[in-house]
Amino acid sequence: MKKSIIYIFLAILTSLSACKKDLDIVNPNAPTVTVFWKTSDDAQKGVNAIYSTFHRAGLCRWYFFATMIRADEGYSTSPDANLQNNFDLFINNDYNYGNYDAIWADLYIGINRANQVLDNVPNIDMDAALKARYLAEAKALRGLFYFHLASLWGNVPMILKTPLPTDLPATMSRAEVWTQVEKDCTEAATALPLNYSDPNDLGRITKGGANALLAKSYMQHRNFAAALPVLQSLISSGTYSLTSNYQDNFTATTENNVESVLEIQNALNPTDNHDDDTSPNDVDNLNYGSSIPPFFAPKPIGFTDGQARRWPVAEFEKENTTSGTRDPRLAVTFLFDSTDVRGPNFSMIYGQTFTSRYGTADSDVWFRKLLNDNNGTATGDSFHSPNNYRFIRYADILLLYAECLNETSSTSQAYQYVDRVRQRAGLQTLSAAMPGMDHDQFLNQLKHERITELTGEGQRWNDLARWGDLGPALSSRDAGFNNFVIGKHELLPIPQQDLDINPNLRQNPKY
Repeated sequence: MKKSIIYIFLAILTSLSACKKDLDIVNPNAPTVTVFWKTSDDAQKGVNAIYSTFHRAGLCRWYFFATMIRADEGYSTSPDANLQNNFDLFINNDYNYGNYDAIWADLYIGINRANQVLDNVPNIDMDAALKARYLAEAKALRGLFYFHLASLWGNVPMILKTPLPTDLPATMSRAEVWTQVEKDCTEAATALPLNYSDPNDLGRITKGGANALLAKSYMQHRNFAAALPVLQSLISSGTYSLTSNYQDNFTATTENNVESVLEIQNALNPTDNHDDDTSPNDVDNLNYGSSIPPFFAPKPIGFTDGQARRWPVAEFEKENTTSGTRDPRLAVTFLFDSTDVRGPNFSMIYGQTFTSRYGTADSDVWFRKLLNDNNGTATGDSFHSPNNYRFIRYADILLLYAECLNETSSTSQAYQYVDRVRQRAGLQTLSAAMPGMDHDQFLNQLKHERITELTGEGQRWNDLARWGDLGPALSSRDAGFNNFVIGKHELLPIPQQDLDINPNLRQNPKY
């Protein structure tokens, strides 16, 4: 019996050895660097792979927790204590927290994909103009990934070439990262078109998208003088305007409209069975949509891991339209007991009234813009939402330009750009309602305007950072900021696992 067991064990070892030998054989049909990057089609596929990074879970889900739930507009009631602690309460109890790491890793995956295009496409024999455009797309997208890294982590390693396993890049300062963003965007804008004539190219980054990102980067480190002419060029180009219907910026049937400056493309997944582009279960291993809706949707439609605070509702209610009605943007921005101005008996939450779902005493508020409720969904929400994410809208550009004018001693000239946004909402012009404001008064009004126009779109964290408003003073409307440590929590912690393997990295201050 003992001898039989020995024979079986030896047979298993032999089998495993044979399997290992087979696994070492290179699949001749699999693409490798030596056989790829040969044709124009390879170049296009390489660029398309950069765009697909936005559908990974870190960027189509957890990014919005970092920009909205950490900000004072949102909070978490998730049963996952780690999610609450790390995204809402500024209790960073795990420097390897998986949902931070997912954003960090996906941004560097995108950077790696962009670097491969930039390193290999120049050597491909193809149409010169198309090659220049592909390289410009890669630079602009790399700039976008570094923009997010600078915004969330600040001091990060910069990798500008396809890395080798032995590379140990050093931490660069936040200022150096902003400089790289601006270099990439400036160079990209020279070779990108104003728009694309081929419908198959709809959603690719344009000259305007690169310039808008450039201006946002300048503004985040308060270089208003540099941002001013870039924003002016976007406004004077005539490429963009405000949609007549505000809600058109948040529905799947009105995507890539005249207000869209930089828009992340989403689509339904063919098999709809997973939530990022790393699953082996799909036909092409790709997710095409956003997975944020179930995490932000009200119960029982979603998990309600992230939701809106109620104080922004009051910002919309500070003034009525010129016809005496409520600001129409409120119903587009939030689901709550009075999404319909008539109250909970008329406010529809995914096909049912608020009263029938929650009664009349519930004071919860949910972000609506990224949900499919705006698309008429009545039964539920999907991990693979087809609704595009409008990262930069023309309304944002107008308000940023007004802010730049105010910061460069031209407050009187700034009114007209705020007025365009207010008039679309049916409000009285600022020129008539509040003429003659000084710098500080105008900035305070701009803060209100950006709340009513942009709440629930992932802009709030950077706004607060740019204004220097992040800190415990925000605790009066967001209790999580009681734990905020100035000089620390403006940035996320560098993942400990990266620090462990790379001695050239430095942790962010006070962590």
